[in-house]
Amino acid sequence: MLLLEFDFSRFIDANNRFLKYLILAIIIGILATIVSRVLRRLMKVYFEHSSRVLKVDPTRYKFLRNTVSFTVFMLATTLIFAIIPELRSVGITLFAGAGIFAAIIGFASQEAFSNIISGIFIVIFKPFRVGDSIKIGEMHQGRVEDITLRHTIINNFENRRIIIPNTVISAQTIINSTIGEEKVCIFIELGVSYESDLDKAMAILRETASTHPNCIDQRNPQEVEEGVPKVVVRVLGYGESAVQLRAYAWASTSGDGFVLKCDVFEILKKHYKEAGIEIPYPHRTLVFKNKPGEMGNNS
Repeated sequence: MLLLEFDFSRFIDANNRFLKYLILAIIIGILATIVSRVLRRLMKVYFEHSSRVLKVDPTRYKFLRNTVSFTVFMLATTLIFAIIPELRSVGITLFAGAGIFAAIIGFASQEAFSNIISGIFIVIFKPFRVGDSIKIGEMHQGRVEDITLRHTIINNFENRRIIIPNTVISAQTIINSTIGEEKVCIFIELGVSYESDLDKAMAILRETASTHPNCIDQRNPQEVEEGVPKVVVRVLGYGESAVQLRAYAWASTSGDGFVLKCDVFEILKKHYKEAGIEIPYPHRTLVFKNKPGEMGNNS
């Protein structure tokens, strides 16, 4: 009877210890979450205000905010292992076998660490910043919304978020339309038929692009004095069925340039039709060696 009572009391003590440590771990986890959110909020307010006042790039500050949560939760996990005796012994065992454990973790987390390193390089060398309009390879284009430890978030022109791992971005060619200056030169290319009046076609293209509200004047005073047009139009060459023209029009941003290009194409269709200038499409001439009546007499 005494033995049963003793075992039961040990069972109660063990349960109490387990419950105590469980509650302690939950409390640490909750405190870590609160501290992380508070720090991120304070840093967001402070850094965004400082960025506006100092007119500096907020990219590194956003990256630092994203690193805070990782650091806080790592410290919380370490604290839980340190204060709970059972977990402390597990930690010592893991540390003793650190070679094998590190090899396993290194193999399993190779891609994750690669993304972190790539993210650090993006922040240091700054091929793009938060708010820049970029194109990644041939597929993705939009404005950079955030840079995290693992990935970069791009908001495309459909207002969809494209989440790309940092290692993927580091391996791609990046076209940045914002770095340096945002002004872009838009190529407006089309073909006119060989029978059309080439001078008139070039003049209409030049006038249509020049009068668009998104077209800006990039000429210096000397070029204005010399009569260089606001939009230069050149003949690129001769195609199979058309003379290829290209207009060089400048816009304040790549977005304005896209609208400029689309509007010019729309207006040109009407203007060229009124002026009797044909925008050709490919023609094919079929030559029959035999007359139609002779095709069945070759057997």
